[in-house]
Amino acid sequence: MAEKWLWRLLPWRGGWIPRRKDAGHEEERHVKANNREYNDRFLYADNHIKTSKYNIFTFLPINLFEQFQRVANAYFLFLLILQLIPQVSSLSWFTTIVPLALVLTITAVKDATDDYVSIAKALGLGPKWMNVRVGDIIKLENNQFVAADLLLLSSSEPYGLSYVETAELDGETNLKVRQALTVTSELGADIHKLAEFDGEVVCEPPNNKLDRFTGTLLWKDGKFPLDNGKLLLRGCVLRNTEWCFGMVIFAGLETKLMQNCGRTTFKRTSIDRLMNTLVLWIFGFLMCMGIILAIGNSVWEKSVGGNFRKLYLPWDEVLSDAFFSGFLTFWSYIIILNTVVPISLYVSVEVIRLGHSYFINWDRRMYQAQRDTPAEARTTTLNEELGQVEYIFSDKTGTLTQNIMVFSKCSINGKIYGMRQWQQTRQLLNSKGTLKFRFHDHSLLEAMKLDETAVREFFRLLALCHTVMPEEKMEGELVYQAQSPDEGALVTAARNFGFVFRARTPETITVYELGKAVTYQLLAILDFNNVRKRMSVIVRNPQGRARLYCKGADTILFDRLEPASEELLCTTSEHLNVRFAGEGLRTLALAYRDLDEDFFQGWMQRLREACSLVEKREDLLASLYEEMEREMTVRNQALLGATAIEDKLEQGVAETIACLTLASIKIWVLTGDKMETAINIAYSCNMLRDDMNEVFVISGHSVLELLEQGKEEDPNCLPSGPDCCVVLSLQAHALEADLEGLLLDTACLCRTVICCRVTPLQKAQVVELVKRRRRAVTLAIGDGANDVSMIKTAHIGVGISGQEGMQAVLASDYSFAQFRHLQRLLLVHGRWSYFRMCNFLCYFFYKNFAFTLVHFWFGFFCGFSAQTVYDQWFITLFNIVYTSLPVLAMGLFDQDVNEKNSIRFPKLYEPGQLNLLFNKRQFFLCSLQGAYTSFTLFFIPYGALYHGVRDDGANVTDQQSFAVTIATSLVIVASVQIGLDTNYWTAINHFYIWGSLAVYFSILFAMHSNGIFGIFPSQFPFIGTARSSLSQPVVWLVILLTTVVCVAPVLVVRFLRADLYPTQTDKVKCVTSGVCEACPNG
Repeated sequence: MAEKWLWRLLPWRGGWIPRRKDAGHEEERHVKANNREYNDRFLYADNHIKTSKYNIFTFLPINLFEQFQRVANAYFLFLLILQLIPQVSSLSWFTTIVPLALVLTITAVKDATDDYVSIAKALGLGPKWMNVRVGDIIKLENNQFVAADLLLLSSSEPYGLSYVETAELDGETNLKVRQALTVTSELGADIHKLAEFDGEVVCEPPNNKLDRFTGTLLWKDGKFPLDNGKLLLRGCVLRNTEWCFGMVIFAGLETKLMQNCGRTTFKRTSIDRLMNTLVLWIFGFLMCMGIILAIGNSVWEKSVGGNFRKLYLPWDEVLSDAFFSGFLTFWSYIIILNTVVPISLYVSVEVIRLGHSYFINWDRRMYQAQRDTPAEARTTTLNEELGQVEYIFSDKTGTLTQNIMVFSKCSINGKIYGMRQWQQTRQLLNSKGTLKFRFHDHSLLEAMKLDETAVREFFRLLALCHTVMPEEKMEGELVYQAQSPDEGALVTAARNFGFVFRARTPETITVYELGKAVTYQLLAILDFNNVRKRMSVIVRNPQGRARLYCKGADTILFDRLEPASEELLCTTSEHLNVRFAGEGLRTLALAYRDLDEDFFQGWMQRLREACSLVEKREDLLASLYEEMEREMTVRNQALLGATAIEDKLEQGVAETIACLTLASIKIWVLTGDKMETAINIAYSCNMLRDDMNEVFVISGHSVLELLEQGKEEDPNCLPSGPDCCVVLSLQAHALEADLEGLLLDTACLCRTVICCRVTPLQKAQVVELVKRRRRAVTLAIGDGANDVSMIKTAHIGVGISGQEGMQAVLASDYSFAQFRHLQRLLLVHGRWSYFRMCNFLCYFFYKNFAFTLVHFWFGFFCGFSAQTVYDQWFITLFNIVYTSLPVLAMGLFDQDVNEKNSIRFPKLYEPGQLNLLFNKRQFFLCSLQGAYTSFTLFFIPYGALYHGVRDDGANVTDQQSFAVTIATSLVIVASVQIGLDTNYWTAINHFYIWGSLAVYFSILFAMHSNGIFGIFPSQFPFIGTARSSLSQPVVWLVILLTTVVCVAPVLVVRFLRADLYPTQTDKVKCVTSGVCEACPNG
């Protein structure tokens, strides 16, 4: 019982789904309608869902607990505790707690905002559904959210139909049809009958498969099979249906929607991984410095300390031991030098990434006005990775092409139609034709009028074999709701040639054939899937003859055909492979079969038995489908022909691919289409060109064939240069362990790779293969549900919001409307993000080393006593006030070249691919520069002021004046350095840099003023130190000398490097400024 209530007490954390005690052992679910006593025995989840992490009481403790699980935050909490020990700390506690509190507060505000949004979304279902339990029967009304996973019992529509919008599940906005069983649809809205309904559902246990459901309804001594078409899933919205009744099968956390709320794989950039390594290095470096200074303290205590204590500074006996003194000093220096570990680094990085994401969202040049679709950064963690992409894996249909299908050509009984340049428009043979339909061949219309049997049977198949739903709108307008553009195009073609699909019921399909209404009895639908690659329907015509109509991929269908005329099969194959695929058209083969009644009745009986099973139902159905379609190899069958659908290229695809290729990005096309179709599209978008040396085709149908092709070919024929292309026709065995290496090695020798006949799983396997073996940054782009696995596998996933719904977008990291926007996403936003982040990190580490290591040098002159150089308030404010905003401005707005030149010179993208701007070597160099700056900051003022005097002859070498001099020098040097690092100046950069200097001097004089001393005398005891020190010319001369010595070497090195070893950026700047005449390559 305790487990049952545990999830109510603990916050839900996104990826964690509480389970019942026996959830892992539930093999099937038994649910009785209107019987809570029976259902409660199984401890099924109720409908209460807590999607928020926090409430008003738990927010603070839980959020703090989560934040202190991060190593950096826990480390600084440990330092804060150390600072409370007087024998260890020489710094006040506020030097650590102020920056730590700021970091914790910013993160807490972000977490609270995200949680509030999640609560607001959850309230959409309303509290009234919380008491719903498994087995209850509930009523839904039009435009209402489905509150749980329901078995549809009855509805206001004929035949128990209901329409739902599934945008919250799969992103698709077109309506889906769900249909109740005939036996339950008779319950209607009769409350008395519904209350007495006592059916039992035996079904699969809770799972996350949105498109699959297997179960059986036991009622009135009958067994009725249940599938996904009988289920209303939580998250859907009831549309165009006045009311419906449903029985709750899964509730709450066991619904398919919530089962899909598992933990999403968190993608990290290469810079993230490098930063984690570098922070560990810094920890190690900090420990080494602490040990060196602790040893120095022990030696000093033993040799000098005793005499020093007797004369100047008497200590307690407990500290007289040199080793123990060194031990305490070690922890004291760990506290003092802690600023070398950047506590604010991760927060600053997230702020910069958030800004870069907004820049992508706000980019009007990536906005598609026709679809009202802006670009969207759906994550904020991968922006700089966009500047390091080496491989792009692209779907073809809907990504490179528009996915707006047009019935272009067809082959019927060995004759091609649609090759003539004559335009036939609108209604061809009926009054229900569409104004937008175009077909370029009048002879097909003539063949229809001449009553050619094959032609009529061809369009009859197109009108019957589909899952389209018709919808009669205002003024008699007939609209088709199709789940794919291909189906819509084929049914529309049949409609315009006189075979108008008008109505569908669970048992019938009505088609107007040349103006005459004909109703077919629908006996069975053999569904399409990515494995079968075909769809069939079995219907009985008014004459009583049962017939199978089938359409599918030609390679699948032709294996099941043995036509009486071998010539027809060869002719149709030639049309498909040469005439249609050669033009880049999408093709399907069509066939039918007259069924023997005895065989059909026996087959139907076995089908009904398979549908009544819960276990292994899908395997049995697949076997039965195969048996029915395999029997097309015997008598009474015929090949009707083939269809060819045109899917035009998206705007700007060829130019985008050419530009990305110049940026040394390798583009692989992964498509399920025929090889000839894919090759033709590749030529259209300039991936293949006539001047390429070789197009190398690998299309073996066995492991042995592939090995022979890869290893026994003439070496002169193998791809051997950047102007080669390899075309891979992937069979199931092509990605086996013993072949994947050969496949990848061959493909990577070429500029262009096209993989044909690829399944969705193989797409993901190809991406994973390149990720694993090449260790390169990969990007996958697609628009459909079959691209989701590929998008999730790649380092960066991009979704195209096109004609196939929003599944790809929902799974993606970035989305936009057209492929051509990828050029701007990578070459402008990606390159800038990488450039800015690298510059930010180099400067951040530089200033932290320069700031912190001054204490290390000072340790050798203060008896290793852990005395600080700076004032404590300066230590507190340096990173969070004096230098925070200028570096953020640089990380957000800096540009080495403008957006026009970023696209004009694609070679500028290469430094990101080679990881040149920030790596371990660059970290070492910026750390070395920081160490040099700290050395200069300490020793120049120390040497210059050691014997220095004021204008009145007084000594200026007191510790506070020395601290003010070094602090002022540091702030000025840091400001000058960021000015040198800034390539693109904006008003914001000027304001932040000059403003930070002004804030520093304002706070400095305020902290040494009489007024603040009067308020806090113990915290600000050094009255007038800043005014006294900075009024002396010698101090300003020291500051100037220090600044020049710190900055001059940087200027010299950068000048010589740009002159002797110019980068691509240097060359582009030279060309665009008009100084140079030669244009850099690329």
